[in-house]
Amino acid sequence: MIDMTKVLADTPGAADRVFLNSAGASLPPTPVLETVLGHLRREAEIGGYEAADERQADVEAGYGVFAELLGCRADQIAFTDNATRSWLAAFDALPLGAGDRVLVGEVEYGGNAIPLLMRAQAVGATVEVVPSDSDGTFSAEALADLLDERVKLVSVVHVPTNGGVVADVRRISDAAHAAGALVMLDACQAVGQLVIDAEALDVDIVTGTGRKWLRGPRGTGFLAVRDRAVAVLRPKLADLHGATWTGPDSYELRSDARVYELWEFDLAARLGLIEAARYLLDLGPKAVEEAVTQRAAYLRSGLAAIPGVTVHDLGARKAGLVTFSVAGRAATDVQAELATRKVTVTVSSRSSTYFDMSRRGLTEIVRASPHYFVTEAQLDTAIEEVAAIAGGR
Repeated sequence: MIDMTKVLADTPGAADRVFLNSAGASLPPTPVLETVLGHLRREAEIGGYEAADERQADVEAGYGVFAELLGCRADQIAFTDNATRSWLAAFDALPLGAGDRVLVGEVEYGGNAIPLLMRAQAVGATVEVVPSDSDGTFSAEALADLLDERVKLVSVVHVPTNGGVVADVRRISDAAHAAGALVMLDACQAVGQLVIDAEALDVDIVTGTGRKWLRGPRGTGFLAVRDRAVAVLRPKLADLHGATWTGPDSYELRSDARVYELWEFDLAARLGLIEAARYLLDLGPKAVEEAVTQRAAYLRSGLAAIPGVTVHDLGARKAGLVTFSVAGRAATDVQAELATRKVTVTVSSRSSTYFDMSRRGLTEIVRASPHYFVTEAQLDTAIEEVAAIAGGR
């Protein structure tokens, strides 16, 4: 059970508005804010290098914190400056050549699809879409038909940016591994709202961000690279953190996931990211998942009951993203109108998930993402305000 008194005290930004955009950039709790600001003040007092030396043990401990959060080992964890950087670092290290194939789902994210297409076109590989089943995720039959020894990677989005469907990741992993392919899990919209266990899901690479459901600072990301991927990936670039200069014309790469890190980074933000993960672990990821799922279901049900409002979420199992449209109103107009009523939502456009949105005939939809710090009374307010807009009031 989440202590709502403590959570609300730690989230003052949620007091005067209904904040429904944790899928975009959530509200960091007070301990995260104090960690970031405290370190910046310390840098101003004694210097950046000296302040970093004081917190070296805390940074080192952070690898264990994320190993616990993601269900892997500490040596499999790397920190980056955002989820896309994590995804690109791992994907760039994947050997890919002419005739190789990469499989993606219909809910693949645009930030992944673009580099996939760029590299595939450059080397003569192909990117192929696995059709969705009725739940909006990988069709088991279609995946089985598409898999063969030429498939080097299956890219899986755990929770898409444009809806609440949760992929059946383990089923996909089992099929991909049977064909010899690696599985790369985009957990950007999952970590912080769902329990993530890389070992149980049997995924090879996990990428994610601090700013969304994890409630960490912007400009932070993380990467998990498990043993099956370590044996295949070949990092192309490293600096003096990811490798050691051993001679005039020689170097030695690190053997752990930190080969994907760079020497220079925002230490205050990274400390805040680690604090956000600790905050989540203290609350209990399972308790958070239950709270987010319940709040999203409550909001989804309330919106669906409003005349003129269509809820667009798919899947038997749904997460904390709730997407909808209001008849006769552009999604951006609904977002702006709700903002004047102190309800914070955002908009998901076709370019973010081109395959899925095109398949469903959607160009843009309103996206609401209630976290555990949103109360039922606030959800009622949001439902009432959407009803007012739908009714022309």
